Amino acid sequence: MIVLDRVSVAIPPLRKGDQEKVLLHDISIELRERRIAVVGANGSGKSTLLRLLNGLRAPSAGKVTVQGHHTVEENKLVRKLVGFVFTDPLSQLLMSTPVEDVELSLRATIRGKAERLRRAQELLAARGIGDIAHQSIYDLSGGERQLVALTSVLAVEPKVLVADEPTTLLDLRNRSQLKKVFAELEQQVIFSTHDLDFATLADRVLVVEGGRIVADDEPRVALDHYRNLMA
Repeated sequence: MIVLDRVSVAIPPLRKGDQEKVLLHDISIELRERRIAVVGANGSGKSTLLRLLNGLRAPSAGKVTVQGHHTVEENKLVRKLVGFVFTDPLSQLLMSTPVEDVELSLRATIRGKAERLRRAQELLAARGIGDIAHQSIYDLSGGERQLVALTSVLAVEPKVLVADEPTTLLDLRNRSQLKKVFAELEQQVIFSTHDLDFATLADRVLVVEGGRIVADDEPRVALDHYRNLMA
């Protein structure tokens, strides 16, 4: 379970006399469900909220805990518990081929390189992309890159997967494939999206507006609220 306790995030003023910019306002919430979607307009605070969950961003006030571990004081441990997938997979794919990227993730848990490469190939095949294991990352489609990034993150078996707008760069076919992958994962998955059909995968939907959670309900109810908000 992830708990946010009176969490706010603000950017200090750049110049004397300016006011601080508040990105999130006094949020208290418990995240227990297996699939949670976060929706909201650009600039609403979705990405800031997600980055709090694995310690990529520290709160200005309040605290965030993951399975009882403080995301600031126990940041290294929390990063192992919570994997993070960015909107653009190229921002986190560090190696030139998929198999090398997954092998890199496995270095913390498997000592021998030959065994890491074997396991990397196995994990890619399990995601249905074993045939692209040795291709250049730059020759892959957006959907293939996203699946490689997901495979690399999941290789270390985090307890929670957080994904920030993972469907933004994907076409309809790849969005459907990613939805199927998310539905089958054993981990808790928390993701933001502008794709309301993709959001129906969730058991619970949070609607963020102006740095506040303005709706928190089952998908049908929360998404109706969001549609009315955007009308």
